[in-house]
Amino acid sequence: MAKTYYTIQGDMWDGIAKKLYDDESGVNALLEVNQQYADIVVFPAGIILDVPDYEKPTPTSLLPPWRR
Repeated sequence: MAKTYYTIQGDMWDGIAKKLYDDESGVNALLEVNQQYADIVVFPAGIILDVPDYEKPTPTSLLPPWRR
């Protein structure tokens, strides 16, 4: 079953990602499945967002291959 998030007044993409994934880098995953709301910067209350699974990148995956 898909997860959802109900926005509260003043929510922003990075704050929602931080709440859901404990990491702001999940913003792109949220935007990808909620493209119809991509133009909203500050949300009103009551918007229902789909929440995809997201795996936080590990620090080593961010390094170039020669530094791993």
